[in-house]
Amino acid sequence: MTNWETCPAVERRVGKLSGAWVFTGTRVPLSSLFQNLGRGATIEEYLEWFPGVTESQVLAVLEYEANSLKVPVRS
Repeated sequence: MTNWETCPAVERRVGKLSGAWVFTGTRVPLSSLFQNLGRGATIEEYLEWFPGVTESQVLAVLEYEANSLKVPVRS
């Protein structure tokens, strides 16, 4: 599970969407990005459907998630 605490593209507040992670400055849940991409949507379609989210936020989230999946190589 990714720790989103240090990703500036997202935020979480107790009184906002029950504390779910959302894109900063919006009420759009982070989970909606992964659900839509998982169903075959493109980033462009997602941005059209959720106009409060910026392309830079989406790219930052995807890069953050990709980096969190990297496993250190032991020698």
